[in-house]
Amino acid sequence: MPRYTSISELPPVIPVFPLSGALLLPRTDLPLNIFEPRYLAMVEHAMSGNHLIGMIQPRPGDTGETPALSQVGCLGRITSYSEAEDDRFLISLTGVCRFTIRKELDVTTPFRQVEADYSGFAADLVSENNARAVNRAAVIRAFRQYLEANNMSANWSEVEQIPTELLVNTLSQLAPYPAPEKQALLEANDLQARADMLIALTELALSGGAKGARLQ
Repeated sequence: MPRYTSISELPPVIPVFPLSGALLLPRTDLPLNIFEPRYLAMVEHAMSGNHLIGMIQPRPGDTGETPALSQVGCLGRITSYSEAEDDRFLISLTGVCRFTIRKELDVTTPFRQVEADYSGFAADLVSENNARAVNRAAVIRAFRQYLEANNMSANWSEVEQIPTELLVNTLSQLAPYPAPEKQALLEANDLQARADMLIALTELALSGGAKGARLQ
């Protein structure tokens, strides 16, 4: 994947894929099964150009055909692509940088497009930014408690080798929390804030105090 060193290298207009509960974060991967015609067209459009798509959640409670969009999403690059026999695309997006929507454009394409503003998220382009401030031990402890609550296990020697940024962002993606909590994790100011939020959400869920997010 190309290394973007400045937000000036990122496109001002991007197609967006609204998907509730889907969380893409910088340098993490999100596999997607694309089957709706409008999003097949979106992937074809991206593959013919810069391979970039914006993942964004609809605003909570809006389930219409064209739902209002959350203000913040994450730009991703298609880094894996294959065509299935039943006219589906199987792709993987790798997160590049978060963005805010300046405005949604009036377009003739079947997929939606927005004018994106990356100015508040330049630090997303720096790997492991603020990682040293993260309470890594507390993140791993919360992860262990989550696995134990679900009768699961992990190779802890491998977990210890995972870079802090990847650990926090991957656990944020995998955590079984409702869309508003996923959006809050996306919008966290930095990696430390995201890690602290992830720990708090996990502890709350384990205690049974988070509606819709209890770990079984």
